[in-house]
Amino acid sequence: MKKILLDTNAYTNFFKNYPKLEELVQNTSKIYMSPIVIGELLEGFKLGNKLVHNSGNLEIFLKENGVEIVSVHKETAEIYSEIKVQLKKKGKPIPINDVWIAAQAMEYGAVLVTYDQHFKGIDGLRIWGE
Repeated sequence: MKKILLDTNAYTNFFKNYPKLEELVQNTSKIYMSPIVIGELLEGFKLGNKLVHNSGNLEIFLKENGVEIVSVHKETAEIYSEIKVQLKKKGKPIPINDVWIAAQAMEYGAVLVTYDQHFKGIDGLRIWGE
């Protein structure tokens, strides 16, 4: 795969030594990180007992070659609105943060790497998951 966007659980699992995920990340030329994912990670770190360690690992990861923090743009908002309408019509809402994350993956033409099944309800979103 050329471009991926890591969901919060994919980033976390990457540091838990999931072999298929490690292989994917190592064979990807561009890894996008959403500020929404980063915020969710930081929240988890602050609620846990390894804040310094986990925050340090995140900073190192974000500086790796091929890793890019993506921005939220007007285009992201347009895609977000399309996803929200689609999910409302289906009667299958998902967490708001996940709608934004999906919108960013779609905007950047990336495969969303996630372990959350509810993303499968979004038409046009490319998903990787074990």
